[in-house]
Amino acid sequence: MTTRVVLVSPATSPELREARFGGGGSVDERGAARARAAAGSLPGAVRTLISPSARCRETAAELGLHGLDAPELAPLDVGRWRGRTLDEVGAAEPEAVARWLADPSGAPHGGESVEDVCARVGGWLESAAQVPGRTVAVVEPEIVRAAVVHALGIPAAAFWRLDVPPLTATELSGRAARWNVRLGSPL
Repeated sequence: MTTRVVLVSPATSPELREARFGGGGSVDERGAARARAAAGSLPGAVRTLISPSARCRETAAELGLHGLDAPELAPLDVGRWRGRTLDEVGAAEPEAVARWLADPSGAPHGGESVEDVCARVGGWLESAAQVPGRTVAVVEPEIVRAAVVHALGIPAAAFWRLDVPPLTATELSGRAARWNVRLGSPL
């Protein structure tokens, strides 16, 4: 049985451009227009899942996707840094930011570590492998990174080296606990 999982990254938002941690804000008009233009471009799926962030819900709606909320695919929990920009946190806590970016087991913000999110998403991906057919999920970029880290069995230290542009699809296909990855196809 082959399983296919298509992970769609959401449209742009002001928070994305500001490098704001877990801002949870809405997509901007340009991102919404790009998503509407891409509606119908995704393959059919046996199930559609949507991360609980506003950006993912709005992107899914603009793409014409109706799906189930997927709390297991929630964005990385950045604890007390939530809502702040990388520049703000970097100025206030430079050592903590450096440690967080260098150490996948670190969570100086009090939320999840990169290893934690990779384990959470890896567990979800293995359960998704039991569902035949195609799953489409609209998720934040860090969830795409975590899935790729798990699927390829690469170290969590590679997490920050994976770029996930807005409105791209990353497809994972697998059978018998072996995954292949097709990265970042534009919608």
